[in-house]
Amino acid sequence: MNNIMIKIDKKDRKILYELDYDSRQSISKISKKVGLHKNVVLYRIKRLIEKGVIVDFYTVIDSFKLGYNSVRFYLVYRHITPSIRREIIEYFIRNKHTWWVGSFEGTYDLAVLWWVRELRDFYLFWEETLKKYQHYFQKQIFSNYVELRLYRHSFLLDDYNFKDRKEYEIVGGGRKVDIDDLDIQILKFLATNARIPTVEIAKKLETTVDTIKSRIKKLSNLDVIQGFRVSIDYSKLGYQFYKVNIDLNDYNQRGRIINYVKSIPNLEMIDKAIGFYDLELDFWTNGIEQFHQIMDDITIKFPNAIKNYTYVHDAKKHKMLYIPEI
Repeated sequence: MNNIMIKIDKKDRKILYELDYDSRQSISKISKKVGLHKNVVLYRIKRLIEKGVIVDFYTVIDSFKLGYNSVRFYLVYRHITPSIRREIIEYFIRNKHTWWVGSFEGTYDLAVLWWVRELRDFYLFWEETLKKYQHYFQKQIFSNYVELRLYRHSFLLDDYNFKDRKEYEIVGGGRKVDIDDLDIQILKFLATNARIPTVEIAKKLETTVDTIKSRIKKLSNLDVIQGFRVSIDYSKLGYQFYKVNIDLNDYNQRGRIINYVKSIPNLEMIDKAIGFYDLELDFWTNGIEQFHQIMDDITIKFPNAIKNYTYVHDAKKHKMLYIPEI
């Protein structure tokens, strides 16, 4: 965790909250919502970027709807050195099929999510990976990633409205959406910069602004585009990341637990996979005490529902791209 704390005021938090809701909305809209002149909002956003609080702006894209499936694997290292660790991480970052690469402290060291059309493609990739790095893998844990629910970062505000808690869903197994090459190119631009001007996209793709606007609207209506968000380095604001992996004693309680944790403002994400834990929850908290308090509340609310749980913390995100680079 980065020990350099950045102090921000309530107005900064409201700006971050609005960018998390829709990072593509205009500065004028944000200024009205937070009660500041648009030039002041621009200045504050620029300052937050310079201080490293705002990392980038990204688009949540449901690539399941583009015909992909997702394989996820966790690695535990052995015989590792800093240089070999960096080499392995860079190896996964460079792969055009990986869409999330991150390091953790805890029961595993590295997590990688991989977009795949055919399972054999992943098998061939993993064969090559083992030829290179098997000596450094103590444990390999695989699962089929099937669902991701992302939640608006309500913990930014003390007086958030629960009804305003936006949810983004990326769910595998649904009907494939038919899109063309222009749609794909638009998605690629938005994936790495959600705030890229429509005029700039139109110029780069040699088409009209109206065409780009209508395509973005269509992709949003088809739920291919789930939302436009901001990537924030919460460690600079004093928060710590905890991912808890839960084995359930009573699987029938899973839905009730999910409905309960949705009301917790610190909840960032719910993962669903085949072949790992029964329930996976991601939180940003003020520290280990708040995290344990959240888990104690869940276990008290649902006695005998949870068999056990493990957790990792202090995640370091190396790559996040919701659409394959190919």
